[in-house]
Amino acid sequence: MRMTGRWARLLAWLLLVGLGTAAPATEPPVVTVADGRLAGIRDGALRVFKNIPYARPPVGEMRWRAPEPPQAWTGIRAATDFGPRCVQPPLPKTSLYYSPIAAMSEDCLTLNVWVPDKAERAPVIVWIHGGSLRIGGSAEPLYDGAAFARRGIVFVSINYRLGVLGWLTHPGLSAESPHNASGNYGLLDQIAALRWVQANAAAFGGDPGNVTIMGESAGALSVTHLLVSSLAEGLFHKAIAQSTNLRAMPELKRAAYGLPPAEATGAALAKEVGAPNLAALRAMDAEALAAAALRARFDARTVLDGWVLPRQLLDVFDAGEQARVPLLTGFTGGEMRAGLITLPPIPADAAAYEAAATARYGKQAPAFLALYPASDLRESMLATLRDGVFGWSSERLVRDYAAAGVPAYLYRFDRCDPASEARDLCAFHASELPYVFGQTGPDAPLPDTWPRLGGSVDAALSDAMIDYWVQFARTGNPNSGGLPRWPAYAEGEGYMRFADQPEPGRDMQPGMFEFHERWFGARRARGENWIDQIGLAPPAEKPQPPSILRAGGEVHEVARGVAIGRVGEGDVEIGRLAEHEEHSPKREAAAAITLQPEIDPHPLDSCRQRRRRHPGEIRRAKIFAELIVEIHGRPSSPSSGFARSGMPSISVSSRPCSGVPER
Repeated sequence: MRMTGRWARLLAWLLLVGLGTAAPATEPPVVTVADGRLAGIRDGALRVFKNIPYARPPVGEMRWRAPEPPQAWTGIRAATDFGPRCVQPPLPKTSLYYSPIAAMSEDCLTLNVWVPDKAERAPVIVWIHGGSLRIGGSAEPLYDGAAFARRGIVFVSINYRLGVLGWLTHPGLSAESPHNASGNYGLLDQIAALRWVQANAAAFGGDPGNVTIMGESAGALSVTHLLVSSLAEGLFHKAIAQSTNLRAMPELKRAAYGLPPAEATGAALAKEVGAPNLAALRAMDAEALAAAALRARFDARTVLDGWVLPRQLLDVFDAGEQARVPLLTGFTGGEMRAGLITLPPIPADAAAYEAAATARYGKQAPAFLALYPASDLRESMLATLRDGVFGWSSERLVRDYAAAGVPAYLYRFDRCDPASEARDLCAFHASELPYVFGQTGPDAPLPDTWPRLGGSVDAALSDAMIDYWVQFARTGNPNSGGLPRWPAYAEGEGYMRFADQPEPGRDMQPGMFEFHERWFGARRARGENWIDQIGLAPPAEKPQPPSILRAGGEVHEVARGVAIGRVGEGDVEIGRLAEHEEHSPKREAAAAITLQPEIDPHPLDSCRQRRRRHPGEIRRAKIFAELIVEIHGRPSSPSSGFARSGMPSISVSSRPCSGVPER
C-alpha cells in the first residue's frame, strides 16, 4: 500500500513515541481541541495545522442545512495538508484569477491555523477568501498566514460552501427550516467557523476575546454581512473589509429593489436542472449540479431571509445597529482594470460622452462630469464604476462607523509596480493581497497570470501594510511607532493611500462620496436597486431566470402591476410595477415576464451592450428584442388591471448569452 507523505510522517512519529524512543527535534506539534488531538507541521518557528473540520460534512441530507458541530475523533488526526476546496466551477486558464484546483469536494468545511511559537493570548485573525461567493478556497498559496504568525498573530483561514451549494434559496428549503428561511448557507458556515474559533483559539495560544474577521472581495462582503447578523454577535471584535460593496439583497418571498424573490429564482433553477423536488436536488452529483447552475447563470448571493440577515445592509447601518467593532476598510485604485465589470462601449467623443451623462444623470450631470470629465473617457469610465461599487461603499461604511463613535480607518491602494503598469493593470482588483500577505518576492506563489512583483519598494510597502494590519488586529488602531500615522476617518475624513509608500491624507476624493450618496439615495427612496445604474454602464445583470415561464412555471394572476406566479409548490410574488407607473396590458405582462420590473432586467442588455429601443415606452419593466411576447386580452376596466378571467396568454422565447462574472 502506498503511503502519503503526511501519514508517513505521522506514523514515524507515533512509532517513535510508542517504542519509547526519544522523539527527534522536528517532531510534529500536537494540539488538543474540543473534538480531539491534532498533529501539524513545523515551519521554522511556527506551528501549522491544516484541514481541521469545524462542522460536519454538508452532504446527503445535510446539503442545504445549517452546519452542525463536527464529530469528535479518537487518537491523533493528521493536520499536515490542506483539505479540498468546496465544489466550484473552473475558471478558464486565461482568467487573471485562475488558480489550479488540486482537489474539491462537498466535504470541505475545514480551516487552517498558523501559530507563533510560544503564543499566549495572541490576537486572532480569521481570513475569509474572495471569489464572488462561487470560487476560491483557503488552500490558495497566496493566503499563507505565515507573515502574520511571524508577527505574533494566530492566523485562521476557512472554507465555506460556494455557488448553488452555498447560496440556493427554495420554497421547499424554507418550509423544512425551523426559521422558515433558506439560503445563506455559506454565511452560516462562516459563523460556525467563528464559533469554533471561540471554543478552540486558546488551545493554540490565541485570545478568543480578540478576534478580527478579515476578507477581500466576496470575503469582504461576507465581513460586511457578519457585521449586521445577530447570529455573529460576540464572535469577533474587529473587522477588516478589503473591497466590499453595499448592494441590495433579494428578499426571500417578494420582489424588492428590482430583484426577484429569491425563492422564485431557486425554484425556477430547480425546474431548469430537472429536479422535481428537494430529494432529487439533494441526490444530484455536487459537481454536476454546480455545472448545471453555471449554465443556468445562477447568481450566488446573500438573501434577506429574516433570520441570518433580517434587514438590508443600509437599513442596519442607517439605524446604527451594526456590530460596534473597530473597522478598517478600503479599495484599490484600479478595481475595474481586470474586467471585473465589463466596461460599456466608450462614446465616440467628448460630446457624446457628455450627452450620455446628461441623459443618465439629468440635473446631476454637471457634478458627475466634474468628477469624471470627458478629457480621458476610458479612465473616467473606469473610475465611475470603481467609485460607484467600491469607493462609495467603503466611505459609506467608515462614515457610518465614525458617526456611531466607533474607530474606523479608510485606505486606497494605488501601488503601480512596473509589471502591472506594462499590462495596464495598475492596482487591479485584489492586487493588494500579495502585499498584505507578504508575497512580493520573485518566488512568491502568485497566480501564473498575475504581474510578477519584486524589488525593495514592493517589499517595504508589504512590510508596512502587514504591520498596520497586525497592529489593528492587536489594538483596534493600526498605528504604532516607525510608520506614518494613519488618521481615523473621524479626523477630517482621514485616510491612508498606499502607493510607493504609505501616504496619509484627508478627504480622499472630494465630492465622490457625496455625489454617489445623492444618486443612490434617490434610487433607494424610490424602491429601485441603487448599485445598478452607474455612469454610462447598462444596468447590472440580475439573477437568472429572466422569466418564471422559461423554467416551466405559470403566471396565474396579474393585477394592478403585481404578477403572482407558481413554480412547483406555493405562490410567490414575482413582479411589481412602481406605484406611479401607468398600468396597461403590456406593462403588466412585462411585470409577469421579467421578474425584475423595477429595473432593466434582461441579461442581454449588459452582456451584449444593448441600447434601449424606446426609452420612454417601458421604464422599469421592459421587453427586449430577444424576448418575444404575445399578449391577448384586455383589462376588464381601465382601473382594475387584469381580472382573473381576463388573463392574457403569454408565450416567451429567449436566447440569453453565456458567461458569468469572474470574481
